[in-house]
Amino acid sequence: MPENNELFVLPFDHRGSFLEEMFGVLGGATEEDKERVRAFKKIIYEGFKIAIERGAVPKESGAILVDEEFGDEILQDAKKNGYRFAICAEKSGQKEFELEFGENFAQHIDKYRPEFVKVLVRYNPDDDADLNERQVEKLKVLSDFCREERYKLMLEPLVIPTEKQMEIVEGDKEAYDLEMRPKLMELMMEEMQGGGVEPSVWKVEGVEEAEDYEMLVEQAHSGGREADIIILGRHADDEQVEKWLEAGAKMPGVTGFAVGRTIFWDPLVECKEGRIAPERASEMIASNFVHFYKIFKGK
Repeated sequence: MPENNELFVLPFDHRGSFLEEMFGVLGGATEEDKERVRAFKKIIYEGFKIAIERGAVPKESGAILVDEEFGDEILQDAKKNGYRFAICAEKSGQKEFELEFGENFAQHIDKYRPEFVKVLVRYNPDDDADLNERQVEKLKVLSDFCREERYKLMLEPLVIPTEKQMEIVEGDKEAYDLEMRPKLMELMMEEMQGGGVEPSVWKVEGVEEAEDYEMLVEQAHSGGREADIIILGRHADDEQVEKWLEAGAKMPGVTGFAVGRTIFWDPLVECKEGRIAPERASEMIASNFVHFYKIFKGK
Protein backbone atom coordinates (compact mmCIF):
# COMPACT_ATOMS: atom_id res chain seq x y z
CA MET A 1 0.00 0.00 0.00
CA PRO A 2 1.36 3.46 -0.85
CA GLU A 3 1.97 5.56 2.23
CA ASN A 4 -0.06 8.49 0.93
CA ASN A 5 -3.05 6.35 -0.14
CA GLU A 6 -2.62 7.16 -3.83
CA LEU A 7 -5.16 5.29 -5.91
CA PHE A 8 -5.41 5.36 -9.71
CA VAL A 9 -8.33 3.26 -10.86
CA LEU A 10 -9.16 2.06 -14.34
CA PRO A 11 -12.90 1.33 -13.98
CA PHE A 12 -14.72 -0.82 -16.50
CA ASP A 13 -17.64 -2.11 -14.47
CA HIS A 14 -20.14 -0.74 -17.02
CA ARG A 15 -22.80 -3.30 -17.90
CA GLY A 16 -26.10 -2.11 -19.38
CA SER A 17 -24.53 1.03 -20.80
CA PHE A 18 -21.70 -1.00 -22.32
CA LEU A 19 -24.08 -3.37 -24.07
CA GLU A 20 -26.25 -0.54 -25.32
CA GLU A 21 -23.68 2.07 -26.32
CA MET A 22 -20.89 -0.16 -27.60
CA PHE A 23 -22.88 -2.95 -29.23
CA GLY A 24 -26.39 -1.51 -29.63
CA VAL A 25 -28.01 -4.20 -27.48
CA LEU A 26 -31.18 -2.61 -26.15
CA GLY A 27 -33.10 -5.59 -24.84
CA GLY A 28 -32.06 -8.94 -23.47
CA ALA A 29 -28.45 -9.79 -24.24
CA THR A 30 -27.64 -13.12 -25.87
CA GLU A 31 -24.76 -15.25 -24.70
CA GLU A 32 -22.89 -14.10 -27.81
CA ASP A 33 -23.43 -10.47 -26.79
CA LYS A 34 -22.11 -11.22 -23.32
CA GLU A 35 -19.03 -12.94 -24.69
CA ARG A 36 -18.25 -9.88 -26.81
CA VAL A 37 -18.42 -7.70 -23.70
CA ARG A 38 -16.16 -10.10 -21.79
CA ALA A 39 -13.65 -10.07 -24.64
CA PHE A 40 -13.60 -6.28 -24.76
CA LYS A 41 -13.16 -6.03 -21.00
CA LYS A 42 -10.14 -8.30 -21.30
CA ILE A 43 -8.70 -5.82 -23.81
CA ILE A 44 -9.08 -3.07 -21.20
CA TYR A 45 -7.53 -5.25 -18.52
CA GLU A 46 -4.56 -6.01 -20.76
CA GLY A 47 -4.06 -2.27 -21.15
CA PHE A 48 -4.02 -1.87 -17.37
CA LYS A 49 -1.48 -4.66 -17.00
CA ILE A 50 0.76 -3.13 -19.66
CA ALA A 51 0.84 0.18 -17.77
CA ILE A 52 1.59 -1.57 -14.46
CA GLU A 53 4.08 -4.15 -15.65
CA ARG A 54 6.13 -1.56 -17.54
CA GLY A 55 6.33 0.51 -14.37
CA ALA A 56 4.56 3.49 -15.89
CA VAL A 57 1.96 3.40 -13.10
CA PRO A 58 3.11 1.94 -9.76
CA LYS A 59 1.55 -1.42 -9.02
CA GLU A 60 0.89 -0.37 -5.43
CA SER A 61 -1.12 2.65 -6.62
CA GLY A 62 -2.98 1.24 -9.63
CA ALA A 63 -6.26 -0.66 -9.45
CA ILE A 64 -9.08 -1.95 -11.59
CA LEU A 65 -12.83 -1.82 -11.00
CA VAL A 66 -14.89 -4.44 -12.78
CA ASP A 67 -18.15 -6.34 -12.39
CA GLU A 68 -18.68 -10.02 -11.63
CA GLU A 69 -21.02 -10.68 -14.58
CA PHE A 70 -18.54 -9.82 -17.32
CA GLY A 71 -15.32 -9.74 -15.35
CA ASP A 72 -15.14 -12.95 -13.33
CA GLU A 73 -11.98 -14.22 -15.06
CA ILE A 74 -10.41 -10.77 -14.76
CA LEU A 75 -11.13 -10.61 -11.04
CA GLN A 76 -9.67 -14.06 -10.52
CA ASP A 77 -6.55 -13.12 -12.47
CA ALA A 78 -6.13 -9.83 -10.63
CA LYS A 79 -6.33 -11.61 -7.30
CA LYS A 80 -3.85 -14.26 -8.42
CA ASN A 81 -1.33 -11.68 -9.64
CA GLY A 82 -1.59 -9.27 -6.74
CA TYR A 83 -3.27 -6.37 -8.51
CA ARG A 84 -5.45 -4.09 -6.44
CA PHE A 85 -9.08 -4.38 -7.45
CA ALA A 86 -12.60 -3.27 -6.66
CA ILE A 87 -15.85 -5.04 -7.42
CA CYS A 88 -19.11 -3.21 -7.99
CA ALA A 89 -22.12 -4.15 -5.89
CA GLU A 90 -24.97 -2.07 -7.33
CA LYS A 91 -27.57 -3.16 -9.87
CA SER A 92 -26.80 -1.51 -13.19
CA GLY A 93 -28.81 1.42 -14.55
CA GLN A 94 -31.21 1.96 -11.63
CA LYS A 95 -32.59 5.37 -10.65
CA GLU A 96 -32.88 4.09 -7.08
CA PHE A 97 -29.91 2.24 -5.63
CA GLU A 98 -30.35 -1.51 -5.34
CA LEU A 99 -27.77 -4.16 -4.54
CA GLU A 100 -26.95 -6.36 -7.54
CA PHE A 101 -27.60 -9.60 -5.70
CA GLY A 102 -30.09 -8.37 -3.11
CA GLU A 103 -29.85 -10.15 0.22
CA ASN A 104 -27.17 -12.45 -1.19
CA PHE A 105 -24.71 -9.59 -1.80
CA ALA A 106 -22.28 -10.75 0.88
CA GLN A 107 -21.47 -14.12 -0.65
CA HIS A 108 -20.72 -12.51 -4.01
CA ILE A 109 -18.30 -10.06 -2.40
CA ASP A 110 -16.70 -12.72 -0.21
CA LYS A 111 -16.13 -14.87 -3.31
CA TYR A 112 -13.41 -12.46 -4.44
CA ARG A 113 -12.32 -10.77 -1.19
CA PRO A 114 -11.68 -7.44 -2.99
CA GLU A 115 -9.88 -4.55 -1.37
CA PHE A 116 -12.73 -2.22 -2.37
CA VAL A 117 -16.48 -2.65 -2.73
CA LYS A 118 -17.85 0.05 -5.02
CA VAL A 119 -21.42 1.28 -5.31
CA LEU A 120 -22.92 3.96 -7.52
CA VAL A 121 -25.91 5.95 -6.29
CA ARG A 122 -27.80 8.86 -7.84
CA TYR A 123 -28.42 11.28 -5.00
CA ASN A 124 -29.36 14.95 -5.03
CA PRO A 125 -30.12 16.57 -1.64
CA ASP A 126 -32.92 18.58 -3.25
CA ASP A 127 -34.53 15.53 -4.83
CA ASP A 128 -37.31 13.38 -3.36
CA ALA A 129 -36.69 13.14 0.41
CA ASP A 130 -38.23 9.69 0.76
CA LEU A 131 -36.09 8.37 -2.10
CA ASN A 132 -32.95 9.78 -0.51
CA GLU A 133 -33.84 8.32 2.88
CA ARG A 134 -34.43 4.86 1.42
CA GLN A 135 -31.14 4.97 -0.44
CA VAL A 136 -29.19 6.00 2.64
CA GLU A 137 -30.77 3.17 4.64
CA LYS A 138 -29.76 0.63 2.00
CA LEU A 139 -26.28 2.08 1.70
CA LYS A 140 -25.85 1.83 5.45
CA VAL A 141 -26.43 -1.92 5.31
CA LEU A 142 -23.53 -2.25 2.87
CA SER A 143 -21.41 0.26 4.77
CA ASP A 144 -21.85 -1.68 8.01
CA PHE A 145 -21.03 -4.94 6.26
CA CYS A 146 -17.84 -3.50 4.76
CA ARG A 147 -16.71 -2.17 8.10
CA GLU A 148 -17.37 -5.49 9.85
CA GLU A 149 -15.66 -7.55 7.15
CA ARG A 150 -12.82 -5.05 6.61
CA TYR A 151 -13.59 -4.16 3.04
CA LYS A 152 -13.13 -0.57 1.93
CA LEU A 153 -16.35 0.97 0.71
CA MET A 154 -15.87 3.05 -2.45
CA LEU A 155 -18.93 5.26 -2.90
CA GLU A 156 -19.69 6.89 -6.25
CA PRO A 157 -22.50 9.43 -5.74
CA LEU A 158 -23.75 11.18 -8.87
CA VAL A 159 -25.52 14.45 -8.09
CA ILE A 160 -27.92 14.57 -11.04
CA PRO A 161 -29.61 17.99 -11.37
CA THR A 162 -33.32 18.27 -10.66
CA GLU A 163 -35.66 19.98 -13.10
CA LYS A 164 -35.91 22.97 -10.76
CA GLN A 165 -32.13 23.28 -10.54
CA MET A 166 -31.84 23.21 -14.31
CA GLU A 167 -34.46 25.95 -14.53
CA ILE A 168 -32.38 28.09 -12.19
CA VAL A 169 -29.37 27.84 -14.53
CA GLU A 170 -31.61 28.19 -17.60
CA GLY A 171 -30.80 24.71 -18.83
CA ASP A 172 -27.05 25.28 -18.83
CA LYS A 173 -25.46 22.04 -17.57
CA GLU A 174 -22.01 23.63 -17.40
CA ALA A 175 -23.37 26.40 -15.18
CA TYR A 176 -24.94 23.78 -12.92
CA ASP A 177 -21.61 21.94 -12.66
CA LEU A 178 -19.71 25.12 -11.82
CA GLU A 179 -22.18 27.03 -9.67
CA MET A 180 -24.43 24.51 -7.95
CA ARG A 181 -23.01 21.00 -7.95
CA PRO A 182 -20.01 21.48 -5.59
CA LYS A 183 -22.17 22.70 -2.69
CA LEU A 184 -24.75 19.99 -3.38
CA MET A 185 -21.97 17.41 -3.25
CA GLU A 186 -20.87 18.67 0.15
CA LEU A 187 -24.44 18.50 1.45
CA MET A 188 -24.88 15.02 -0.04
CA MET A 189 -21.78 13.80 1.79
CA GLU A 190 -22.98 15.34 5.05
CA GLU A 191 -26.40 13.68 4.74
CA MET A 192 -24.92 10.28 3.97
CA GLN A 193 -22.48 10.51 6.86
CA GLY A 194 -25.37 11.52 9.10
CA GLY A 195 -27.21 8.39 8.00
CA GLY A 196 -24.31 6.13 8.96
CA VAL A 197 -22.78 5.66 5.50
CA GLU A 198 -19.00 5.69 5.94
CA PRO A 199 -16.99 5.11 2.76
CA SER A 200 -13.24 4.76 2.80
CA VAL A 201 -13.11 6.37 -0.63
CA TRP A 202 -15.46 8.95 -2.14
CA LYS A 203 -15.40 8.53 -5.94
CA VAL A 204 -16.73 11.96 -6.89
CA GLU A 205 -17.53 13.95 -10.00
CA GLY A 206 -14.76 16.38 -10.83
CA VAL A 207 -14.84 20.08 -9.97
CA GLU A 208 -12.67 22.77 -11.50
CA GLU A 209 -11.72 24.88 -8.48
CA ALA A 210 -9.21 23.79 -5.84
CA GLU A 211 -11.30 25.45 -3.13
CA ASP A 212 -14.23 23.19 -4.06
CA TYR A 213 -12.03 20.15 -3.56
CA GLU A 214 -10.91 21.64 -0.26
CA MET A 215 -14.56 21.92 0.80
CA LEU A 216 -15.22 18.29 -0.14
CA VAL A 217 -12.08 17.04 1.62
CA GLU A 218 -13.09 18.90 4.78
CA GLN A 219 -16.47 17.19 4.67
CA ALA A 220 -14.93 13.79 3.98
CA HIS A 221 -12.65 14.30 7.00
CA SER A 222 -15.32 15.76 9.29
CA GLY A 223 -15.55 14.26 12.75
CA GLY A 224 -12.06 12.82 12.49
CA ARG A 225 -12.85 10.62 9.50
CA GLU A 226 -10.01 9.47 7.26
CA ALA A 227 -11.85 8.96 3.96
CA ASP A 228 -10.06 9.81 0.72
CA ILE A 229 -11.42 11.38 -2.45
CA ILE A 230 -10.74 10.23 -6.00
CA ILE A 231 -12.01 11.94 -9.14
CA LEU A 232 -14.13 10.17 -11.72
CA GLY A 233 -13.99 10.91 -15.43
CA ARG A 234 -17.70 10.89 -16.36
CA HIS A 235 -16.79 10.11 -20.02
CA ALA A 236 -15.75 13.74 -20.46
CA ASP A 237 -13.19 14.70 -23.10
CA ASP A 238 -9.49 14.72 -22.30
CA GLU A 239 -9.31 18.47 -21.77
CA GLN A 240 -12.12 18.49 -19.22
CA VAL A 241 -10.76 15.52 -17.27
CA GLU A 242 -7.33 17.15 -17.23
CA LYS A 243 -8.84 20.29 -15.65
CA TRP A 244 -10.51 18.25 -12.93
CA LEU A 245 -7.35 16.28 -12.19
CA GLU A 246 -5.04 19.28 -12.17
CA ALA A 247 -7.29 21.10 -9.69
CA GLY A 248 -7.69 18.07 -7.46
CA ALA A 249 -4.03 17.04 -7.45
CA LYS A 250 -3.19 20.23 -5.56
CA MET A 251 -5.35 19.25 -2.60
CA PRO A 252 -4.24 16.89 0.19
CA GLY A 253 -6.98 14.33 0.66
CA VAL A 254 -7.60 13.99 -3.07
CA THR A 255 -5.53 10.90 -3.69
CA GLY A 256 -6.15 9.90 -7.30
CA PHE A 257 -8.76 9.21 -9.93
CA ALA A 258 -11.09 6.65 -11.48
CA VAL A 259 -11.15 7.43 -15.19
CA GLY A 260 -12.71 4.79 -17.42
CA ARG A 261 -14.50 5.55 -20.68
CA THR A 262 -12.31 8.57 -21.43
CA ILE A 263 -9.41 6.12 -21.41
CA PHE A 264 -10.80 3.03 -23.10
CA TRP A 265 -13.82 3.98 -25.19
CA ASP A 266 -12.21 5.27 -28.41
CA PRO A 267 -9.67 2.42 -28.68
CA LEU A 268 -12.47 -0.12 -28.24
CA VAL A 269 -14.59 1.56 -30.90
CA GLU A 270 -11.66 1.44 -33.32
CA CYS A 271 -11.17 -2.22 -32.47
CA LYS A 272 -14.88 -3.02 -32.94
CA GLU A 273 -14.81 -1.34 -36.34
CA GLY A 274 -11.81 -3.40 -37.40
CA ARG A 275 -9.42 -0.47 -37.74
CA ILE A 276 -7.00 -1.75 -35.10
CA ALA A 277 -6.19 -5.12 -33.56
CA PRO A 278 -7.09 -5.89 -29.92
CA GLU A 279 -3.40 -5.74 -29.00
CA ARG A 280 -3.15 -2.22 -30.39
CA ALA A 281 -6.29 -1.20 -28.48
CA SER A 282 -4.69 -2.44 -25.24
CA GLU A 283 -1.54 -0.43 -25.99
CA MET A 284 -3.63 2.70 -26.57
CA ILE A 285 -5.56 2.13 -23.34
CA ALA A 286 -2.29 1.75 -21.46
CA SER A 287 -0.99 4.98 -22.98
CA ASN A 288 -4.17 6.87 -22.05
CA PHE A 289 -4.08 5.54 -18.49
CA VAL A 290 -0.46 6.62 -18.11
CA HIS A 291 -1.31 10.04 -19.58
CA PHE A 292 -3.84 10.83 -16.87
CA TYR A 293 -1.54 9.42 -14.21
CA LYS A 294 1.13 11.88 -15.34
CA ILE A 295 -1.38 14.73 -15.39
CA PHE A 296 -2.33 14.04 -11.80
CA LYS A 297 1.30 13.67 -10.72
CA GLY A 298 2.34 16.81 -12.58
CA LYS A 299 4.91 14.96 -14.67
